[in-house]
Amino acid sequence: MALLAILFASLRPQPSSGQTLPLVTDAEWQPLAAHARRVQEALNFLGAPLAPADETALTELLKTGSGAAGSEALQQILDRYCLVGAQINPEMRVKAAQGPARPELIEQGWRVFLVKVHNESGTTAELRVVSPQAISLFEGGSSSNASDKAYRKGARKGTEPNPADLWCDVDLFKRQPMKKELTGARLEYALLQVYSRDAGQRECRLSFNVGQGTQDLGFRSEVDVLFRCAAAGELAFKVLDEHRKATTAAFLVRDAQGRVYPTQSKRLAPDFGFQSQIYRNNGETLKLPAGEYEIQCSRGPEYVAQSQKIHFNGKSGGVAFQLERWIDPSTLGWWSGDHHIHAAGCAHYTKPTEGVHAADMIRHCLGEDLKVGCNLTWGPCFDYQKQFFTGKNDKVSKYPYLLRYDVEVSGFGSHQSGHLCLLRLKEQMYPGGTSKDHWPTLCLNTLRWGKRQGALCGPAHSGWGLEVDTAQLPNYIVPPLNGIGANEYVVDVTHQVPGPDGKLVPAVDFMSMVDTPYVWELNMWYHTLNCGFRTRISGETDFPCIYGERVGLGRSYVELGKSLDYEAWCEGIRQGRNYVSDGRSHLIDFKVNQVAMGTKGSELTLGKAGTVRVQARVAARLAETPEGTIHDRPYSQQPYWHLERARTGASREVPVEVIVNGYPVAKKSLVADGHMENMTFEVPMERSGWIALRILPSSHSNPVFVIVDGKPIRASRRSAEWCLKGVDQLWRSKERAIAPAEMDAAKEAYAHARTVYAQVLAESDVP
Repeated sequence: MALLAILFASLRPQPSSGQTLPLVTDAEWQPLAAHARRVQEALNFLGAPLAPADETALTELLKTGSGAAGSEALQQILDRYCLVGAQINPEMRVKAAQGPARPELIEQGWRVFLVKVHNESGTTAELRVVSPQAISLFEGGSSSNASDKAYRKGARKGTEPNPADLWCDVDLFKRQPMKKELTGARLEYALLQVYSRDAGQRECRLSFNVGQGTQDLGFRSEVDVLFRCAAAGELAFKVLDEHRKATTAAFLVRDAQGRVYPTQSKRLAPDFGFQSQIYRNNGETLKLPAGEYEIQCSRGPEYVAQSQKIHFNGKSGGVAFQLERWIDPSTLGWWSGDHHIHAAGCAHYTKPTEGVHAADMIRHCLGEDLKVGCNLTWGPCFDYQKQFFTGKNDKVSKYPYLLRYDVEVSGFGSHQSGHLCLLRLKEQMYPGGTSKDHWPTLCLNTLRWGKRQGALCGPAHSGWGLEVDTAQLPNYIVPPLNGIGANEYVVDVTHQVPGPDGKLVPAVDFMSMVDTPYVWELNMWYHTLNCGFRTRISGETDFPCIYGERVGLGRSYVELGKSLDYEAWCEGIRQGRNYVSDGRSHLIDFKVNQVAMGTKGSELTLGKAGTVRVQARVAARLAETPEGTIHDRPYSQQPYWHLERARTGASREVPVEVIVNGYPVAKKSLVADGHMENMTFEVPMERSGWIALRILPSSHSNPVFVIVDGKPIRASRRSAEWCLKGVDQLWRSKERAIAPAEMDAAKEAYAHARTVYAQVLAESDVP
């Protein structure tokens, strides 16, 4: 009880309407606590968190509370945010009463409230809310629910509503982590969202039900609430880049309680509801009510984030940011790009359009200073999004920011054996149809089609299906190969297929990195490099599926010189003239002796064993103090690649490692203060192999291949054995996914891979 007294004392009183809701005394603690965690998560996701003191109190209560006392304390915290209390009696009749949350809205904006649901009936039906003042109910409302239609019909009896009375909108948030239906528990909380078109005082009637006929007799399921709707004015953003030129940036706008603007749950493009930030060009605005705000401004990992606190009068005003870079690789000839982003599916909405348009995606690329955005059409909304493919840069591109539509084979075709990124396509549709339903089920057949038109091809989110229970890198555990990452890659990498001119080229150009756990991604790549294959790596985000925070969380920096071209950027990845990074660290001009990565076939020849000189210009930037708990998280938890994980203790230093055949052979410490440092290493090479540079897990170079005495790279018998066993494991996992018409081709492709690895194994004399 002493703990509860402390918690109550810590609560900051919230503005209240003076109403109170009765305590539910028979709510069991465990399901209520689990539900409260989801409510807390949902409020934070929507950018409408509890007040800081309440957030802290609830977090502590969920750790230590129990029993009836814990249940009572939890209600004391959450009830103050309840606009309505809804009681469902044993006969499933619903009664509503106004709660203690102050009924305040903002003009042309949404507010989030809680609804306290005392469910005496134990029903698991869907809770619904309607209002005769709701614009959507009368102007194009599309609800298919019988009770909603009945309410609309009843509300219209006599006369049509006066348009002036249609001023609001209401909705219950039922997406993850919340549930669509009630849980059946005695007590839970729902999230009510209310929109106001107007400023001033407005009254709204809210009616709750759990199905037609469940409204309480005497209309007690309805509650009339008088709202005060604060006027909102236009806050203008002035944002200039490091050259004092107008640009686009990301802005995170929070009020004194920590609420995000505009409300995330009801955003429409170009603002995405699954992000807390918005993107604004210089001179664009945001509607805000009067108040105190903190505005954070950023523009991708190459810029220094800034923050300002302002008072806005609710009428008009502005906030100005002069951006500051800590590095600009493009001025050194290295151009950033993300080869895997989406304009539809996953966190994107499917209404009112099937995903978003090119103008919305280029805004996000501009706001993150991402020079190349590969916008891949895939399963969800395929037939809508396919209209944007042109085989060239989209017209919204604003040099040096290029947006290009290509394809990810995902959700159709060969996706069960591993998703494929197909870039630089001339034709987006596999012959034989006009949609996604006729594609091959064998990745190799898809790759043959892509390579014939000169596409750049590689598996997406490589680590999925390669999970192993070890942090050792490399390791020799054969993974399950049962996912949608670089699974069939272990077979496809052994194949060459005809290119545009009929000459044979590697079936796979690159493996995707940065968006899955680095041990799983890199392990397979290291093993195939040790077998003599020369697949490159490229950085991706898989936005907004694996990551929805921002585009460009995973990047490729391609060396192109003074100008950027999409075709050349893709070609640079094929040649391995790039490093991958989270953007917080950089490996510039990596070379071995005088052979620069990605030039001369990335190959250095030595007549005999000897020492080589490894050189690069390296830079990284960390905050002076550690950032939260990222460093200590298991590598299998997001963020998978992040410079913070590389921090040495509590210092500002990170290790720069030279990798030979998968193992670190030399290391130097770099102070991650943003300054670039020239580094040189002397590395002995006794036999043919490959050399790369990394700051793990933040950045990784492509390799330089060192050929000693004309011998092929056969760096490890264990790597060849791993790959050979991997082919058999893959067949056990993926045989079921192959269509009968392709089964013979699949068996032949797998047999070829076994033969190649057996030959590599026979030629390998290195343990």
